[in-house]
Amino acid sequence: MTLRTGILTCCCVLLATAACRKDETVAAYGGSDRIWQLTEIDGDAFAAEATLTFPETGKIAGTAPCNSYSAAMTVPYPWFGAGPIAATRRACPALEAETIFFKTLGEMTLSEVLGDTLVLSTPEGRSMIFISGG
Repeated sequence: MTLRTGILTCCCVLLATAACRKDETVAAYGGSDRIWQLTEIDGDAFAAEATLTFPETGKIAGTAPCNSYSAAMTVPYPWFGAGPIAATRRACPALEAETIFFKTLGEMTLSEVLGDTLVLSTPEGRSMIFISGG
């Protein structure tokens, strides 16, 4: 191997490594730097308070009706995958809504950012609609 070939090989490896670290999740496609408020699940209004954020590459976090949570999120856009979800363990009257929120969030496999709307969905037609003020 010549010095020139070695340098070119090294540069290619470094560029490939840097490209692998780039955030290709929903955060990089308009999802970051926002607090997404859940408004509906499967077409029905979600009466409790729940949020979703993308605080850093490969992570999601937010507040559920009773607890705060976080999870890994490493699939490339437009896919969505949250899990495993870690949450605090406070009890409150909205635990049933929180259970529905976490279960549904864990089932979502697709994402789409449409301006101030984030749609999480499944191929089977389930969906979660989030809005952001900017």
